[in-house]
Amino acid sequence: MEFGVATFITDEGIGPADLGRALEERGFDALFVAEHTHIPTSRETPYPGGGDLPRVYYRTLDPFVALTAAAAVTERLLLATGICLVVERDPITTAKEVATLDLVSGGRFLFGVGAGWNREEMRNHGTDPRTRGALMDERIRAMREIWTAEAAEFHGDHVDFDPIYSWPKPVQRPHPPIYVGGESERAMARVAEYGGGWLPRGGEEGLAEKVAQVRDRAGWRVPVSVYAAPKDPAVVESYAAAGVDRTLFLLPTRGRDETLRTLDELAGVAARLR
Repeated sequence: MEFGVATFITDEGIGPADLGRALEERGFDALFVAEHTHIPTSRETPYPGGGDLPRVYYRTLDPFVALTAAAAVTERLLLATGICLVVERDPITTAKEVATLDLVSGGRFLFGVGAGWNREEMRNHGTDPRTRGALMDERIRAMREIWTAEAAEFHGDHVDFDPIYSWPKPVQRPHPPIYVGGESERAMARVAEYGGGWLPRGGEEGLAEKVAQVRDRAGWRVPVSVYAAPKDPAVVESYAAAGVDRTLFLLPTRGRDETLRTLDELAGVAARLR
């Protein structure tokens, strides 16, 4: 099993370059970073974790800029969005950002995506929460056309453009792996449709059965990375028994020194479980 971290990179915690370098030095294989463009001050949508929305949601750096900073100081570390809110992004611009990051990192980008939960945030981007799933599916299909076709075009209900040229193309072929976040039936179906990987959250019940279901539906051994996992060795061992390929420890957003101490602790856990 491989080990990485999932975290929120903000203006109040360790910088992305320092974090990327520290992860690679300690043998972690991947960095997954969250995305929120903003948080509306007036919200009706409850926070999925319960209670007040943590401060990190308000202060996340742009994931593509942050991951580029980490890419510049690392050689092996995989760089990933966990997750990119595709329903809040223009697909042509996002396709270029993905391809650019994949190029400058030498093919080390993993594209974690999801439909999101904050309805007010979506509406600020002009997205109707009721149709966000269909919107995400079309935007993913449109981006795949941009990455793989010399003259790409797409005509759907939510995305529509005539033939366009767009470079660079991704280093990875046909494009970076698309990891789908979420545990719903529709999310698991998207794993097969997008052909990349699955990103369930830590604590998901019946994980072994769902991993088998995802792979059976896809018809191949889909890579699975558990997002925001605890550092409990027994829990991680249960992931391995379920066929999980990568554990992503949840890394709290803290200053540099405290983060490095936490990474030392997590690296010790990973070393005992490899």
